[in-house]
Amino acid sequence: MSTISTKEHRLWWALADGWTVARRDLIHWANQPMTVIFGVLFPVMITLAFGYLFGGAVKVPEGADYFAFLMPGMYGMTMLFGLSATMVAVATDASKGVTDRFRSMPMAPSGVLIGRAIADLLHSVLVLAGLLVCGLAVGWRPATLPGALGAMGLLLFLRFSLLWAGMYLGLLTRDPSAVVAIQTLEFPIGFLSNAFVAPDTMPRWLGTISEWNPLLATVAAARELFGNPGWGGVSWVAQHSVLMAVLWPLAITVVFFVLSVRLYQRLDR
Repeated sequence: MSTISTKEHRLWWALADGWTVARRDLIHWANQPMTVIFGVLFPVMITLAFGYLFGGAVKVPEGADYFAFLMPGMYGMTMLFGLSATMVAVATDASKGVTDRFRSMPMAPSGVLIGRAIADLLHSVLVLAGLLVCGLAVGWRPATLPGALGAMGLLLFLRFSLLWAGMYLGLLTRDPSAVVAIQTLEFPIGFLSNAFVAPDTMPRWLGTISEWNPLLATVAAARELFGNPGWGGVSWVAQHSVLMAVLWPLAITVVFFVLSVRLYQRLDR
């Protein structure tokens, strides 16, 4: 009983410390609202550019409306873009000494990182909500409310897992300028999926890599749950997209949570 009580006590304080750190970011949002507003508007502008500038040149499943096909892909891409945003925030705190101040306080190491995860996930909810409103405005519609809620849950689960990857990379580099390399890779990783084109149209070896991209599973599952057109596929991964959309983020979260906490504890050693 004492061991259980000790574990519960540690978990409670980790969550309490996490909320304290998250509140710090929420206060920053209140003082600098344009940062949040731009974060919401940027994916909307990208979506409108793809829809109205490139939509006529992109092949979609036969009989499908382009925006009905596009929106789940853009939802997934937006969750992916959050990777560099988290990395920037963590690396900036590390370079300015904020992380060192946190480490000098009697705070749970996981609590500091949980606070960052809470804040960034709340920001992602706002961004996804803004993009959903954009989708509804241009005519996109989900088939059912339960399916839509399930799809949004999977999208946010992917974002949550990438939060931990971003935190690990931010702590590893501790240099905001290194984020440029990650931002450069986000688009190729996003395009190497089913967000905009069918993997079957790629060279066979590249299509195989694409099928094992975590973003592909989430986008395919979102299209299925939203009731929107997609590319389908005959591979095992394509036939079990919802399952893979759960397993991939779960694996990423576990791996990078452990790595991030360990790296945080060993900073400057």
